[in-house]
Amino acid sequence: MRLAIRFFGLLDIISIGLLAQPFWEIITHLKEIPDQVLSQTRVILTLPMFVLLFISAAGLLLVRKFGFIAYYIQFPFRLIVWVFSIGFITMLPELLNLNQTWFDILFKICFIAEFFRLYFTIRIHKQLF
Repeated sequence: MRLAIRFFGLLDIISIGLLAQPFWEIITHLKEIPDQVLSQTRVILTLPMFVLLFISAAGLLLVRKFGFIAYYIQFPFRLIVWVFSIGFITMLPELLNLNQTWFDILFKICFIAEFFRLYFTIRIHKQLF
């Protein structure tokens, strides 16, 4: 159980690494965000999402309750902003020069895997605390 939670914390650290550059771009170009509501919402939600990733990663690696709570709070943000635990696999089609179909398949897998992570996190949380 603790190993699975620490693995989830490691996945959050990978997400931090992958989100660092887009986060920096958002911070440095705040005035260039389109006036569309969806674009502004994604930007506004990305900011707390990035902070929550640090909190959940630390909490899950240390197997502390605040890590679980941070993950529960960030779960809806993950779905809206598309920051998935195993989202890095969606980069494979670009690296391997595959077509768009592979990205679509991997994206759906990431979406489903995020719900599996939520399910296992809840089960482990109930057992530990």
